[in-house]
Amino acid sequence: MKEIIKLSDVVVDYYRNGNTVRAVAGVDLTLNSGEILGLVGESGCGKSTLGKAIVGILQPSQGEITFDGQVVKKLTRGQRPSHFRNLQMIFQDPYGSLNPRRKIGVQIADGLLVAGMSKKNALAKAEDLLEKVGLPRAAISRFPHQFSGGQRQRISIARALAASPTAIIADEPISALDTSSQAQVANLLVKLVEEFKMGMIFVSHDLSIVRRISDRVAVMYLGKIVEIGTVDQIWNNPSHPYTKALISAIPHADGNSFMPKDLPGDVPNPLSPPTGCRFHPRCQLAKPDCRISEPRLVRLSDNRDVACVLQNAGTSPNSISLD
Repeated sequence: MKEIIKLSDVVVDYYRNGNTVRAVAGVDLTLNSGEILGLVGESGCGKSTLGKAIVGILQPSQGEITFDGQVVKKLTRGQRPSHFRNLQMIFQDPYGSLNPRRKIGVQIADGLLVAGMSKKNALAKAEDLLEKVGLPRAAISRFPHQFSGGQRQRISIARALAASPTAIIADEPISALDTSSQAQVANLLVKLVEEFKMGMIFVSHDLSIVRRISDRVAVMYLGKIVEIGTVDQIWNNPSHPYTKALISAIPHADGNSFMPKDLPGDVPNPLSPPTGCRFHPRCQLAKPDCRISEPRLVRLSDNRDVACVLQNAGTSPNSISLD
């Protein structure tokens, strides 16, 4: 598979009231064509910030993001370079991302018009895309408020597809939808990734959906990636204690969790993150070295990447137990 997105030591800082908040604290990540990479973690861990940096809405404080070999720059008021029109984002709020005063057909066609397509052809393409995402072609002449939440998200997907993307960042694209719409939109995204042979980073806190649609999963905690592996690796044999705690919190159909213990405490304040491993104040396996050394991602024998002092010291994944 072709590598289409690469992040190298990406840092994103916010500046608030004279303080620096490090929302993303040095991330290395890749996305390949034809795959769905799930990005998971608790609220406030930096997932959405990272997604916005990848598409150029935010500027990294340091590090580099490349798309098809070219460095992604922050978007300006000027025209976006044509190369990066193939890198699109689907936002969490389908209504907030659409202009309520403009018909949806014109909004879908905007990118095509900028690319030089005639208005007639652009609107015809918009009709095709609406049909592709499961909406009637006649919907082209309606306004956003005339659709349900699930339908509006389909419109947002159609608008992203208008640019013929090779990569899409989907930022919590189903969290604002009802349960039935969530499943429908998730299935639609999987179908479109296969049909258009593009790559997708699927940002979500819904681990059940991530498990169902993803090829690989990256687990994020307080601005850092702590584990990257296949879906089978993450769910059947998690290596990082945080990953294992996340998986344990998913309820079974019978109402019981995989494991009896929840994560203790809350995510630390990003204004003053812990020294060493950022997870150590909540980790039941923390050792003295965890408070001193900040582990980096290392490749294990099963080809997953894990950032954990225990793993760096050669501890077997199977020896980690929170029981």
